[in-house]
Amino acid sequence: MTSLRKLGRSDLEIFPLNLGGNVFGWTADEATSFAVLDAYAAAGGNFVDTADSYSAFAPGNQGGESETVIGWGSPHAF
Repeated sequence: MTSLRKLGRSDLEIFPLNLGGNVFGWTADEATSFAVLDAYAAAGGNFVDTADSYSAFAPGNQGGESETVIGWGSPHAF
């Protein structure tokens, strides 16, 4: 298990490996996204990169798909 590290001068402690969430709810369906998030969290991860613009350019998406999957209402939220 990897130990958490302080983020800059803050009191925040983060996992040293960031998980890119740009595919959640888009090229990775919800079930796959949850499986990846669950495995990352089980390994101690707590640092997910996401932006509502990641999938906005793809036909059929409006942006924010990743955030919808990760959202605080999800049982998989950090």
